[in-house]
Amino acid sequence: MIFKAVTHGIEVIAEPEFSPERSDPDEDRYFWTYTITLTNRSDHQAQLISRHWDIVDEAGARQSVDGPGVVGEQPVLAPGAHFRYTSGVPLATPSGVMSGSYRMQAGDGSLFEIDIPAFSLDSPHAIRVVN
Repeated sequence: MIFKAVTHGIEVIAEPEFSPERSDPDEDRYFWTYTITLTNRSDHQAQLISRHWDIVDEAGARQSVDGPGVVGEQPVLAPGAHFRYTSGVPLATPSGVMSGSYRMQAGDGSLFEIDIPAFSLDSPHAIRVVN
């Protein structure tokens, strides 16, 4: 499943995937990879400066992650350009949710935030509830 947000002309697509080979449900260890694609749909250059993630597991435990760039890079996106990377997240429960933002710098030096869409982290071990 893909999740998408567009802020200030920057499109962010998130594609999470459960990783059974890196998970051990008997040890309450669940792991997901997620692939993010950023596409600059604006008319101006933008550079990804930093990231902020909010991660919540199904028990309500919260963690925040902040840092420079992504996967060791601070990509510059010219108009029409895209950047794609894959990272991962462990949880102690079979499901959760992630959301966040990227801080970007425009070609004129001004800073702005773009949204990372909220996306669910669902494993085959999660209990499904229909309301």
